[in-house]
Amino acid sequence: MVGTTGRVTGRVGPGLVGEVLLHVRERQGTEAFLAYPSVPGETLPVGTPVVVVEYQPPRTVYVAHALG
Repeated sequence: MVGTTGRVTGRVGPGLVGEVLLHVRERQGTEAFLAYPSVPGETLPVGTPVVVVEYQPPRTVYVAHALG
């Protein structure tokens, strides 16, 4: 999961449990995950491209803004 890319579908930020859709290769599609910012205090609005920095099974990820 670490390194997987996707987009924010529910704002990610301090005090919030956000949501991201991630590209899951083994299933050839996308899946929703609960998301928190990997950088304390950072807010990621809906539509922001992200990359998974940390994964906590079964469906929680810490994400950062994807470059490029």
